Amino acid sequence: MAEMRRVAVLGGVRIPFCRSHTAYAELSNLDMLMAALSGLVERFSLHGVHIGEVVGGAVVTHAKDWNLAREAVIGSALSPTTPAITMMQACGTSLQGALGLAAKIATGQIESGIAMGSDTTSDAPVVFKRSFAQRLVKLSRARSLGERVSAFKGFAPAELAPLPPSTSEPRTGLSMGEHCELMAKEWGITREEQDLLAYESHKKAAAAYDEGFMDDLVVPCAGVFRDNNIREDISMEKLAQLKPVFDRSGLGTITAGNSTPLTDGAATVLLASEEWAAKRGIPVLAFLTIGRTSAVDFVQGEGLLMAPTVAVSDLLKETGLGLQDFDYYEIHEAFAAQVLATLNAWESEEYCRRRLGREGALGSIDRTKLNVKGSSIAFGHPFAATGARITGVLSKLLHKGGGRGLISVCTAGGMGVAAILEGAGP
Repeated sequence: MAEMRRVAVLGGVRIPFCRSHTAYAELSNLDMLMAALSGLVERFSLHGVHIGEVVGGAVVTHAKDWNLAREAVIGSALSPTTPAITMMQACGTSLQGALGLAAKIATGQIESGIAMGSDTTSDAPVVFKRSFAQRLVKLSRARSLGERVSAFKGFAPAELAPLPPSTSEPRTGLSMGEHCELMAKEWGITREEQDLLAYESHKKAAAAYDEGFMDDLVVPCAGVFRDNNIREDISMEKLAQLKPVFDRSGLGTITAGNSTPLTDGAATVLLASEEWAAKRGIPVLAFLTIGRTSAVDFVQGEGLLMAPTVAVSDLLKETGLGLQDFDYYEIHEAFAAQVLATLNAWESEEYCRRRLGREGALGSIDRTKLNVKGSSIAFGHPFAATGARITGVLSKLLHKGGGRGLISVCTAGGMGVAAILEGAGP
């Protein structure tokens, strides 16, 4: 067997993220994904270049999106000989894609890869009741006027009522926000703690743009140059005025302000062997060294978004590292409560012993190293794009400052994806 190679992260490019039904209301997943991929091609001079494999996908999709990643490749300036795979693992899609590509690069199967994701909740598919859908199928197959009329025999106007798009968990019927409210109550997460984390996310994200950190990470799309969810004028007072949206009994703490918004956008990240990067003269920003995926039994009462606690614990066991052995922590902010519940769980001896199989708590982290350039509450969260966004940000941080970074992403279905990046140095 060939010796395992280091997997280089060369950088990420994305389009600005926009709130649902705003600037990208008329764009499809493919439109946005091609815009982000074209930005990556421009940044790294990949015109006509054959990439070993491209992996990407979306969570909210139409039937037309079945070959999304390959269609994006064909629509870009990459070599048309570049193969592409469309996949989906909810909010972990593009990070999981990066881990799969990394395994192939490490074992010599490919020399380069692009992980990417796109999502739009503005263009969510409108689904009709099954009875009406079956009538339309019969109508499309009809060969005579009688058959056409027969397709609508017994038709009732109520069949025309569309089924609203939903991101509720099929097994519980609860939305992700409702599940997170349960987690906030279980872990004693206060409203004030959540609002403070949201406040810091917006302030850090705004500062990242102002200082030029985002300049080579974001390319314009549809006349938009900057994420339109960032609130530079945010204040704790404004956040405190918002009402809970998932539990309105008087006990709820999760609001629109301390949650990530429904968002449209796309992101990409380029991975390669060191040799491939050197031949093309592309600097290595960081190395993707290890990743893990986990799942919890949320149907039986575990927190829906707690799986990253398990994935990170498994990473630490595998590497022999401690939770404090990182210079940066990139924890996806699905909700402020989710981040805080994760941190509380790692600090809990009982949880770490019972759920993670450890003798003691993993401990606390230095909060000044957490999401230092902002995260999903401020930028937004196009589900499948978030992993690539985070990987691009973290690789740039590590290139500038060196050290080691931890990525933690929770996903629908009670899953979590985690990864470790090591800085490559200037």
